[in-house]
Amino acid sequence: MAVKQMRQQRRKEFVMLLRQPGLFACIVVILAILVLFCIFPVLRLLWTTITNQEGHLDLSNVEHIMNSTNFFTSLGNSLMLGLTVAVISTIIGYVFAYAVTRTNMPGKRFFHFMAMLPILSPPFVISLAMILLFGRSGVITKTLLHIRNHNVYGFGSLMIVQTLALFPLAYLNLKGMLESIDGSVEDASRSLGASRVKVFTSVTLPLSIPGVFSALLIVFAKSISDFGNPQVLAGNFSVLSVDAYMQITGLYDLKTGAFMALSILLPAMLAFFIQKYWVARKSFVTITGKPVGNIQRIRDRHIVVPLFIFCLLITVIVIMLYGTVVWISLVKTWGVDMSLSFKNYEFVFKRGMSAMQDTLLLALIATPITAVLGLVISFLLVRKRFFGKKLMEIASMIPFAVPGIALGIGYILSFNTPPVLLTGTAAIIVAALVFRTLSVGVEAGSNSLRAVDASIEEASTILGANNLTTFTRISLPLMRSALFSGLLNAFVRSMTSVSAVIFLVSVNWNLLTVSIMSEIEGSRLGVASAYCVVLMVIVVIALLILEVAVNGEGSRRKRK
Repeated sequence: MAVKQMRQQRRKEFVMLLRQPGLFACIVVILAILVLFCIFPVLRLLWTTITNQEGHLDLSNVEHIMNSTNFFTSLGNSLMLGLTVAVISTIIGYVFAYAVTRTNMPGKRFFHFMAMLPILSPPFVISLAMILLFGRSGVITKTLLHIRNHNVYGFGSLMIVQTLALFPLAYLNLKGMLESIDGSVEDASRSLGASRVKVFTSVTLPLSIPGVFSALLIVFAKSISDFGNPQVLAGNFSVLSVDAYMQITGLYDLKTGAFMALSILLPAMLAFFIQKYWVARKSFVTITGKPVGNIQRIRDRHIVVPLFIFCLLITVIVIMLYGTVVWISLVKTWGVDMSLSFKNYEFVFKRGMSAMQDTLLLALIATPITAVLGLVISFLLVRKRFFGKKLMEIASMIPFAVPGIALGIGYILSFNTPPVLLTGTAAIIVAALVFRTLSVGVEAGSNSLRAVDASIEEASTILGANNLTTFTRISLPLMRSALFSGLLNAFVRSMTSVSAVIFLVSVNWNLLTVSIMSEIEGSRLGVASAYCVVLMVIVVIALLILEVAVNGEGSRRKRK
């Protein structure tokens, strides 16, 4: 009976959708695009690993890879690194989030900005700084401590670098969770005589458990799929992302590289979907809708001072690492002539101008496409009922969950032959940038729409407005904050992406991040540092312009 009712409901939804040809065409086009660029490359990657040259099912290649390569060692190393980084990053992120949301600690805005800095820069900037400070010719190891031939490469340094690069993800997740907890619950516990420690262990921590698990899973997925930092700093500590890259570029073995990339995909996607569909939907917080008092900030010095010192220590480390990159970019010849010079920047603006222009152009193309497409998809998912809705939701999330190295290989395999021949063009890079970040815009738009009463849009429809008018005149203005969030994330990720696009660049189109990787591999660290500084400055300036443009438009609307 239930199955029959479900079929009738779907038939009714389909008939209603056919009566709106514009909406129907929009849904069909978006689903086709998502299947082509989000689902097909992953399936193509899987198909390549389990078939032979004739296209027949053949698992002998998989058996050969497992027996003749260090696959299991790299897999174990990747999982160990991911788990270690996830735990440490979540602890640091929780302390940062608790200090910012629960105490009157001075400098909270500054600490928040410093926690965001690693997100606004290429993923391997911190790795570059580690080499400059602690390498064989490092400023600290060789110049200050007079330690010769210090080996900075390996698990320890890679774990530190990934922790500093990824703890902001845990911080943002946990900050949002802690801010959503009703402060009156903690105040009530204090009123009943509980100590600060008791309130934290019995109230705050249990209520934030969903955020903790969510942060752990997100950081774990990002750590095992990270390519930039391991490529620069892993050394003899083999991980799957670097092995997959080396198999393709060094040994020209696409099947082995595809299999290793797919092996990263499985635990990464498992962690992502657990976070998305299980942890993120569990909540230990009851929102009553009743007005509540402000959170009573902790002022006890024995709590505030240690938290302040901890946040300050992490911040000093971040400033030291980024400051080192800026300093080395101004040095004439690192390790030989440490006098100040703009030689590295002259090289960047002379030889790297093409990559700079390509990066900025492709990012400017991908950013509005990502933001607008994300808002349209979020509008359809939240406000409309249609057959294929679940497929659209899953397809839009897959590229974000898939490791960048796997997505890049998937695009090479999928769009290397007619009828969709994109390899070597700007279109394939733009597509990778758009769909890699799409789910962030979808999530931001969905959260924004869920906070708005649907009756506002229904009133527009009742008054005779069509779907397009309702979306552009009603829904879109209400989603302005989500639009800014989508634009911001899309631009930053487009400018700093490396793993998803390293296989897609060509002689006609190059990117700054790939140029930086090339300079690091060639031990031209001063030039690489200058590239990093220029890239970060471009990102910050663009974000300031974007914020003024979006918020300025919002202010003009309010005045009208």
